[in-house]
Amino acid sequence: MAAKKVSKIIKIHIPAGKATPAPPVGTVLGPAGINLQEFCTKYNDATKDKMGDVLPVEITIYEDRSFDFVVKTPPTAFLIKKLLKLKKGSTKGSKEVVGTLTQAQLKEIAEIKLPDLNCYTIEDAMKIVAGTAKNMGINIEE
Repeated sequence: MAAKKVSKIIKIHIPAGKATPAPPVGTVLGPAGINLQEFCTKYNDATKDKMGDVLPVEITIYEDRSFDFVVKTPPTAFLIKKLLKLKKGSTKGSKEVVGTLTQAQLKEIAEIKLPDLNCYTIEDAMKIVAGTAKNMGINIEE
């Protein structure tokens, strides 16, 4: 059996368990010609345990209009805001402090993000998360 030819790869952020054929999902995936209802059903089943999170998803669409998708971990900024119960980060970056993360919270987020980060150790993942936090105006407890 020959491998299916990839026609395009689409990346989109969708709330977990809440994909519908309506915009924005329909607008992005409609032109690709895949079965929107089928995608939404499969995505919602795969993400129902993460309700409330916004998840990046990478959809690979093949020439025969079939598709596969990979759900990534939520964006780092989203996880930080969720953990600290913030509506948004600082508008002035690191010059304005809007919250503080403990080392334990930093490690918790790094462990969630590790599969999607370009690093191998939890310490390196924590440095990446700390950088995002700093840009959002979040201090890290020593």
